[in-house]
Amino acid sequence: MSQDNLIKLVSQGDEKGVGKGHVIWSKKNVKKLRGIKLELSKFNPFAKKHTIYKEKK
Repeated sequence: MSQDNLIKLVSQGDEKGVGKGHVIWSKKNVKKLRGIKLELSKFNPFAKKHTIYKEKK
């Protein structure tokens, strides 16, 4: 996987905080999304449901 467009997405956890801190690595189109922090809903295996993942450095 190319390291140029690689970003780290960190889970915010569910309502009770379960699964907080889980990390997913993904690619980002930097030409289109320059200056925008991603916020995606992805499946968290610890919380066993979809949670919000925010882009971190």
